[in-house]
Amino acid sequence: MKRVIVAYEKITKEILDLLIDTYPLGYDFDDIISFKNARGETIKAIEVKAPTTIYLIKISTKLEEAIEFYSEDEYFFEDNKDFDINLTEEDS
Repeated sequence: MKRVIVAYEKITKEILDLLIDTYPLGYDFDDIISFKNARGETIKAIEVKAPTTIYLIKISTKLEEAIEFYSEDEYFFEDNKDFDINLTEEDS
């Protein structure tokens, strides 16, 4: 399986759905994976699996808020300018 590291800003609706399905009550300390990236920086992430890809989503305060609000508000993803996919050329 392909492994992809995803920052908060690059999360898609599908990945957010996988996060909610995988961690419906939120993730715990035991769910966190730590590893070094190519620059030697320690990265903390949580893992979600899709049929062909394992996503390692970098943990951040914004990620925790996104999981919480998205599970309660179906329009959170569409209305949130934090995600690159929602930016227009005028916003850039």
